[in-house]
Amino acid sequence: MHWQKPDRVPDMEFGYWDETIAAWHGQGLPDHVRTNEDVERYLGLEGVSTIGRLPIAEWLFPPFEIEVIEKRDKYKIIRDAEGNLCKVSDRITSIPQYLEHGLATRADWERYKAERLDFARADRIGDVKGAVDEAHAAGLPVRIDAGSLYGLLRNWMGVENLSVALLNEREWVEEMVEHLTEGALTMIDTTLADATVDVAWWWEDMCYNMGPLLSPRLFEEIFVPRYRRITAALAAHGVDVNVLDCDGCIYELVPGWIEAGITGMFPIEKIHTDPFRLRDEYGDSVLLVGGVDKFALVRGKEAIDREVDALGPLIDRGGYIPTVDHRVPADVSFENYLYYLKRKRQLL
Repeated sequence: MHWQKPDRVPDMEFGYWDETIAAWHGQGLPDHVRTNEDVERYLGLEGVSTIGRLPIAEWLFPPFEIEVIEKRDKYKIIRDAEGNLCKVSDRITSIPQYLEHGLATRADWERYKAERLDFARADRIGDVKGAVDEAHAAGLPVRIDAGSLYGLLRNWMGVENLSVALLNEREWVEEMVEHLTEGALTMIDTTLADATVDVAWWWEDMCYNMGPLLSPRLFEEIFVPRYRRITAALAAHGVDVNVLDCDGCIYELVPGWIEAGITGMFPIEKIHTDPFRLRDEYGDSVLLVGGVDKFALVRGKEAIDREVDALGPLIDRGGYIPTVDHRVPADVSFENYLYYLKRKRQLL
């Protein structure tokens, strides 16, 4: 991620849906391997779950207690950890159907802020030094979760409600975004005073398959200046790699992220965003993590060969870590996945 020549490129992967792991148990994956972290360790990966992660609670703290309100044959109604009333499937992992969002009014915001968004709470932070020492002893990088400004509000309010508020109650939205920004700055200054961290990881799902969920103008006016304040604080503590997780078609927001000091894009869902286009348009100013088309792994070994071979020039140039472009779905066989890892490792 610094354009140097490594002994090898990190062998990272994003993760797996629960039903993928369950399906693989009948295809050769040992039954005791049950979580994302288990799979990564079993396969010898330096995955997103296993790299060192500072033990901090950077979002709602404490989270809401998950409560089952009603149970039906194929689904249940729950109150989730973010305070939303949801209908969730008992059969597959999927986006819930939101029936009622926890954050709907200014009164709700004041309650969230008072009860769950006090970033000065000492119990938000665990044994940071121990986590760093453990990761370094294992030869793994250390990550701090740098925050989320749009993504969290979208989770708490819903896309439609947040979109309306951005236009009709912008002052309130900016107040909430500012509080989350100040919270991120507090956590950074508190945790990085005595810790060496390699990467700041952001979660900011604010795009869909056709583009951003808000106008680039609002994005650049409200969010970009605040990202810049956070990346400046990270840089003051020696953290200069900022990888941002956003699904969907991200082209229109990439210039603002780069301007704000976000250096890396992830997971680069290839059906929506082409990693070669990002490299061609932004050159060495953008780092890439992800970009391996998950659907190639579904189609079989010849498709996997074409996909991996095509990415070779990106890997050779540097500034790129290939991973499957989201969690691996259950229609990827364990055999195909092992073949993909074998082929990818030949290039790494």
